[in-house]
Amino acid sequence: MQDLRTALARAGITLPSLRIDPASVARDTPCPLILLGGCSVEVAARLAAALR
Repeated sequence: MQDLRTALARAGITLPSLRIDPASVARDTPCPLILLGGCSVEVAARLAAALR
């Protein structure tokens, strides 16, 4: 998750809700999921541009 946060920051993108899903690590067999959360339309456009 930290690598993703760092890479996004280098592209000028911040996902304020980026976090580990606590339920995904609390299972008998942990399978961590990263929740990207919501973002503004502007941030979504910057993210799309960075992926292109």
